[in-house]
Amino acid sequence: MHRQEKRGKELHCAADDGAMPPIYKDPGRPVEERVEDLLARMTLAEKIGQMTQIERLVADPSVIQNYFIGSILSGGGSAPAPNASPSAWADMVDGFQTAALSTRLGIPIIYGIDAVHGHNNVYGATIFPHNVGLGATRDPNLVQRIGAATALEVRATGIPYAFAPCIAVCRDPRWGRCYESYSEDPELVQQMTQIVFGLQGTPPEGYPKGAPYVGGGSNVVACAKHYVGDGGTTGGIDESNTVATFNELRRIHLPPYYNAIAAGVATIMVSYSSWNGVKMSANKFLISTMLKQRLGFQGFTISDWEALDRITSPPDANYNYSVNVAINAGLDMVMVPMNYQGFINLMTAQVNAGQISQDRIDDAVRRILRVKFLAGLFEKPMADRSLLQMVGSEEHRNLAREAVRKSLVLLKNGKDSTNPMLPLSKNAPKILVAGAHANDIGLQCGGWTITWQGSRGNTTVGTTILEGIKNAVSPTTQVDYLVSPDSGNAANGGYSYAVVVVGEPTYTEMFGDNDNLTIPQDGINLIQNVCSVVECAVILISGRPLVVEPHLPLMSAFVAAWLPGSGGQGVADVLFGDYDFQGKSPRTWFKNVNQLPMNIGDQSYDPLFPYNFGLTTGVGKTG
Repeated sequence: MHRQEKRGKELHCAADDGAMPPIYKDPGRPVEERVEDLLARMTLAEKIGQMTQIERLVADPSVIQNYFIGSILSGGGSAPAPNASPSAWADMVDGFQTAALSTRLGIPIIYGIDAVHGHNNVYGATIFPHNVGLGATRDPNLVQRIGAATALEVRATGIPYAFAPCIAVCRDPRWGRCYESYSEDPELVQQMTQIVFGLQGTPPEGYPKGAPYVGGGSNVVACAKHYVGDGGTTGGIDESNTVATFNELRRIHLPPYYNAIAAGVATIMVSYSSWNGVKMSANKFLISTMLKQRLGFQGFTISDWEALDRITSPPDANYNYSVNVAINAGLDMVMVPMNYQGFINLMTAQVNAGQISQDRIDDAVRRILRVKFLAGLFEKPMADRSLLQMVGSEEHRNLAREAVRKSLVLLKNGKDSTNPMLPLSKNAPKILVAGAHANDIGLQCGGWTITWQGSRGNTTVGTTILEGIKNAVSPTTQVDYLVSPDSGNAANGGYSYAVVVVGEPTYTEMFGDNDNLTIPQDGINLIQNVCSVVECAVILISGRPLVVEPHLPLMSAFVAAWLPGSGGQGVADVLFGDYDFQGKSPRTWFKNVNQLPMNIGDQSYDPLFPYNFGLTTGVGKTG
């Protein structure tokens, strides 16, 4: 038995014999005192349990109690039931929490979920624009308000931990996660880290720099991800290798982490990707030396899903090795998420053999406990049911609508500068709206919506672009909606104008990696069939710029709407001139993929639309 384990048991027995509660259970004591008191009482099994995060599918009360599990997560789309209600989510989390609280020391679990554009796994939650659209708003205050709204909706379901924000600097739009990045420009991503204040709350004046901070029961533990260089992989290949000097890493990919740590971010997720051939999950210099020592990060680090398995090629070729190098590199919590017995057994054996030091274990557990205490989980471990009404509330839906308005980027308005098409007339006798993306919440929201990859159809509650248009126009205007009209339908319909909505399918992570970045063929056909015979405004629903130069001459107006989420009314607000366009492109819009990667500041810079481009109409309100 380790000396500290024996001492822990002696302390525990002494506390049980007396009337005074243990220090760690006293909310009046400083957090660090509570952490050290609890750490001294813990056995090795309890410590390793705290470092273990498992998927809810393999979690049950006996697993939590027998293995002292410290954290549970929902992977993308992992819900208690299809279209489960917010209260059903809260019931599930509370059930897991009850099991954790019944263990010897009663350490609460911290339940985590990907809430990356609102509480996106939960049916009926508000779905905000994905980060690329928020980058187009250039509005850090808006992003902070979105963080606060997201935190409320997440906490309403009993979940205190959101795997957000993604502060990747996407340097190549061929990457399938580019829409999770605010921009190619590290300075803009740095500004958008203000979302951490919304998610976690704003630390008071004089709060220690680098210390994690969670404001209260309306806030969540945030997670800056994916450390570091995830957006710089060669060719934009997901989970691949970022080739860069340390100075390049420090200039492009590290800066957002400076801001996130200064804002008190409580956790940081380490990237699947490699830096110059070394997997980030095994990079002791970047995790322990750079992040923890030089940057002074005092929260906990966490792996991505099965990231330890992927340290080797092929994955899981030598899990014993992977566990050793990852923990010794400085990973604190491991998103196992299924094979928890194998992970725990290997961890135990390696500590007992001296291959992982007790000090390294204590550092990890100290950080995890620190965050749990700061998040108030020991005092209020269960769901606050008074917040249930906040999920999908009118206030939050109005905020999403505002975000959509501000995210739209006007790239073309009129076939010549003297004859703008936008804003559109609300009083036209008859108009055509065309394209599947015009009337599909799932396509409008993109990946990470209800399911991991997202999907077509009425997957959640919201307003489609078509519904928004119908709400905006005069009652006397006839709105025809056709998914895929041919040129005859369009030419002979007597339409004053057409709104053509095209875009990408839904995707997430490596499933979105794309070497050609063309508009899908049905969208190209739609532009050709409609815009060749009717004056048309084309709205592009996508997670990144696509090849549009060949089709631009046919369009009278062209709008990048990114992945706007559930607030489709915001598109109509701007199209019809109630509000002016405010968005500026957060990405360089290339002419063809042979130019990639091409980013602002490059010596060879010849874009179709430069970074920060965005027209206005001069009509309508701003804000």
